[in-house]
Amino acid sequence: MAKAAVAFLATLDSAQRARASLPFNSEERLNWGYVPKQRQGVSFKQMSAAQRQSARALLEASLSARGFTKVDTIRRLEGVLLAMSGSSIRDPDLYFFTVFGAPSEDRAWGWRYEGHHVSLNWTIVDGRLASSTPQFLGANPADVHHGPLEGARALAAEEDLGRALVKSLDAEQAREAISSRTAPGEILTGDERDASIQKDDGISWGKLRPEQQGLLLSLIQEYAGTQSAAVAQARLSRVKSELARVKFGWMGGLEKGQGHYYRIQGSTFLIEYDNTQDHANHIHCVWREFKGDWGRDVLAEHYGTAPHHAKR
Repeated sequence: MAKAAVAFLATLDSAQRARASLPFNSEERLNWGYVPKQRQGVSFKQMSAAQRQSARALLEASLSARGFTKVDTIRRLEGVLLAMSGSSIRDPDLYFFTVFGAPSEDRAWGWRYEGHHVSLNWTIVDGRLASSTPQFLGANPADVHHGPLEGARALAAEEDLGRALVKSLDAEQAREAISSRTAPGEILTGDERDASIQKDDGISWGKLRPEQQGLLLSLIQEYAGTQSAAVAQARLSRVKSELARVKFGWMGGLEKGQGHYYRIQGSTFLIEYDNTQDHANHIHCVWREFKGDWGRDVLAEHYGTAPHHAKR
């Protein structure tokens, strides 16, 4: 990832580099979002063909093949929205690359890829990945019904596995898992910098049958699998260490086309999914860490033991 980031920055001219390369301790590093807007950084729209190739190489170095396909499909959905609305804010090239600090093996640095329905954030400390969250992905349309991308479903497994799990519950399990027949209109944590622990609703891991536990674990793996194999495995190892405290909660309808929401909450992490907008064909989903987004827990420990790094 560091090599790909250095190679990408080397392709930029001085003006582009000033926009794309910010100090690690910049306030902008924590300024995340997922609505269509201009962002700090350099977008595909501002790049030459060679620069785009280098930017894509950085993204590929940071994600699994499956994750890259999801993200690329989400970006292409902007073309669908452009055809539907004619609005200039719908632009597949308005996705921005921003590097924080100097990519290296002995300093803290990070980078962000962000645009409409995508916010991916990585933090590296002393050559090791300290965080890969917040991780936000969205899809509109979630299921493309017309045009060149007809049939595309960027976040199909996130929807289908969640529905399969809730529909597998028996009546007693459903009473615990389903807290409301009405879904909220958005993920509850929004784009807040600190992910808040949600109500202790839902059915616990231990009350699921083995096949249901398999569905829940597959759903968690789908979110983790956006990242590279090593990062995904590290996430899953942490999740498995706290499975006894993990709960699955649902709100809304059970059938496709009905607005619905679910969350998977452990003691250290939260996954939220919402599909209510545009006739329940518009997904928002996110993985947050209660203390670890942007590597804040690791950085606090790092700076406490090596304060000289904080000045770099």
